Amino acid sequence: MTKNRIVQVGSVKIGGGKPFVLIAGPCVIESRKMTLNIARALKGITAQVKVPLIFKASYDKANRTSIRSFRGPGWAEGLDVLAEVRREFKLPVLSDVHTPQEIEQAAGVLDVLQIPAFLCRQTDLLLEAGKTGKSVNIKKGQFLAPWDMTEVVKKVESTGNHNILLTERGTSFGYNTLVSDFRSLSIMRETGYPVVFDATHSVQQPGGLATASGGQSEYIPLLSRAAVASGCDAVFMEVHPNPAKALSDGPNMLALNALKKLLMDLQAIDRIIKRTHKG
Repeated sequence: MTKNRIVQVGSVKIGGGKPFVLIAGPCVIESRKMTLNIARALKGITAQVKVPLIFKASYDKANRTSIRSFRGPGWAEGLDVLAEVRREFKLPVLSDVHTPQEIEQAAGVLDVLQIPAFLCRQTDLLLEAGKTGKSVNIKKGQFLAPWDMTEVVKKVESTGNHNILLTERGTSFGYNTLVSDFRSLSIMRETGYPVVFDATHSVQQPGGLATASGGQSEYIPLLSRAAVASGCDAVFMEVHPNPAKALSDGPNMLALNALKKLLMDLQAIDRIIKRTHKG
């Protein structure tokens, strides 16, 4: 296993052979109350099993299947909610950014700026995110080979920012289908940066419900275990108290009450893998 650098996000250290980190939260901010409740629950669960946590929630889901799809509260209200999560629960927070114009405001609150998969080659967006000095999590596009991420990384590095995370979230396979190639985690690790596996978007079926995306959430545990066994540095999961009623990406989210057991399984695998490759 190729060693990679450690990226520090608040008190959380990702990479360098450290135990895996959980990046988790709802797909989108549905309401202030629900977001705070999920953050509280996640902090409690991860404290019990001793897994480091970065909280995620999108303030705007710009890439939606339908014009009628729920997008979230927008950056102003959404960043206020994320600032409250950060302040009340002492958790690092992550959200998507979609345009260079919103970077300055977002960086004032977020610990991690996330570049969505469909925007991973947008040079101006990557440069503006890099210039903030904040950690930048770049999701590999469904249309990119893992080795293509080398040039994406160079764009952020050109700003002097080396706080970079690379996320695998599945590769397009025909229509409405994604597949996970676990070689990708090893290949992207060759950049020297920590790699993240997005366990919930990897089971998404983009546009699979005609006016919305479908998903096969039953495969989240399987793919998560495989990713941790491959030595990934963090697992990204979108969670919800009731995925069936979620306003975005419900079919590919994990039920909150299933998280603790899954984390315990992943932790056991991670300990074996990290011990095997220690040094």
